Amino acid sequence: MSSTAILLLHCPDTQGIISEITRFITDNHGNIIEVDQYVDHIDNMFFMRLEWELDNFLIARDKLSDVIETLYGQRFQMTFNLYFSDEPPRMAIFVSKMSHCLYDLLARYRAGEWNVQIPCIISNHEDLRYIAEQFDIPYYVWAINKDHSNKAEVEQEELDLLRRENVSFIVLARYMQIISDELISAYPNRIINIHHSFLPAFIGAKPYHQAWERGVKIIGATSHYITADLDAGPIIEQDVVRITHRDTPESLVLKGRDLEKIVLSRAVTKHIERKILSYHNKTIIFN
Repeated sequence: MSSTAILLLHCPDTQGIISEITRFITDNHGNIIEVDQYVDHIDNMFFMRLEWELDNFLIARDKLSDVIETLYGQRFQMTFNLYFSDEPPRMAIFVSKMSHCLYDLLARYRAGEWNVQIPCIISNHEDLRYIAEQFDIPYYVWAINKDHSNKAEVEQEELDLLRRENVSFIVLARYMQIISDELISAYPNRIINIHHSFLPAFIGAKPYHQAWERGVKIIGATSHYITADLDAGPIIEQDVVRITHRDTPESLVLKGRDLEKIVLSRAVTKHIERKILSYHNKTIIFN
């Protein structure tokens, strides 16, 4: 397949944006293969994802971002990100002791479902090293003291590794540690978490037990970007499963784990495909 460029942008809505951008692509011999746009009429904001083939495109890719900024950045008050399909994102996975999400992510990676590279798996426990070895992926462990006295040092070492490996985004596959503001700042809207609850309900620990005590009829899972506010970042994907009075907290956990795998993988897929645009703690998910 031809290499493509993917442009994600948002700006105040005004007449002529689509025609200007698409004409810019076609005038430079780009073949547009996908366009998706959305207007938030409440905030008067325009959002667009545009993908085009780079065969015969007249502007060199290393100059393209500067050209777009010069032509449209100030004119449309545009914020944008530019990606290339032949430069796959590099995904680091953080885990603790639970294996279900990790296995699912690695199975999809091994099956070739994703255009992604996984240079490392990071954990605070040794328990899942055997899985990393099965998939021939380097596994790093930094144990965090119970009093968190070494947490800042650990996260700095993790951040050094992420930078050395040129990691572009992080997936928390049931990583049972709170991420510091420093790491979040280094990867804004690029740390994907799976929360075992249909947020904003039942935040914090043991949400399935909270759901059982409340007597709800559905339980859910939520994948979202991490922010400094716990379990309150932009939501990417959610799903639910029905339960009954016959369920126990233990059966809810089992049902929930199946859901967590699916919801997390959907969110990761959208991120890898460059189909998510975050704005004001919400996400625009393009088809």
